[in-house]
Amino acid sequence: MGLHVANYTAADIKALRERTGAGMMDVKKALDEADGNAEKAMELIRIKGLKGATKREGRSTSEGLIAAKVIDGTVGVMIELSCETDFVAKNEKFIALANQVLEVAVSSAAADLETLLAVDVEGKALADVVTEEGAVLGEKVIVRRMSRVEGATVDAYLHKTSKDLPAQVGVLFAVDGDGDGAFTVAHDVAVHIAAMSPSVLGRDGIAAETVENERRIAMETAVAEGKPEAALPKIVEGRLTGFFKESVLVDQAFAKDAKKSVGAVLEEAGVKATAFARFRVGA
Repeated sequence: MGLHVANYTAADIKALRERTGAGMMDVKKALDEADGNAEKAMELIRIKGLKGATKREGRSTSEGLIAAKVIDGTVGVMIELSCETDFVAKNEKFIALANQVLEVAVSSAAADLETLLAVDVEGKALADVVTEEGAVLGEKVIVRRMSRVEGATVDAYLHKTSKDLPAQVGVLFAVDGDGDGAFTVAHDVAVHIAAMSPSVLGRDGIAAETVENERRIAMETAVAEGKPEAALPKIVEGRLTGFFKESVLVDQAFAKDAKKSVGAVLEEAGVKATAFARFRVGA
């Protein structure tokens, strides 16, 4: 290959960097590819999602907000939009962007994040729309995750952990019945999930090896404490129940009435829990 003489100048690089906020190498690469045509290079940079990304690439996006919506009482959609500072999290533009992302998630019926980010929004992929808005806001902005929960009755609950910030915790919760009773209990349990942070719906959601490991630890601890052999099985089961109460939704003590489990509360209402999702910003 012969030597390729670049047909652009240092001034061209500088101008393009100022227009895009992209890094030196990215700009040079784009200009090489575009044979020095600044407009084409600009387009290449945008396509590659590098617009304004250099300065922000390594930054952590631990702030942001959760947005959620329920359609016809049966389909819940929730997204987390992340940014770098709480200053941007409460910015009107950022909140409007989150609502736009949520609307796209609803209207496109995307089942996962990858599909959502690829959705065409007026000729651009949603991912690019978000990157460009981030460039305007001067922070790295990403759609961190999305969830879609369907059921006979679905409730969405958004919780503010600070009065001057948008919602930081969001929950979607589905039950298998409908009507006022089902909606009321679904809402109460959604609020419970926000507060108590279960990791799975039922015990079968925990891997068998995790349960075995907990059982082994409980047994070894009880033996080390010198508990009588005859009492060991009961002690071990008691400790396992305690473990389940921490992470399994239906086993947790209900936030509004700790004397009952969430499972019992749902049973009294004549419904079963079928699915849930819980997001907390940055977690």
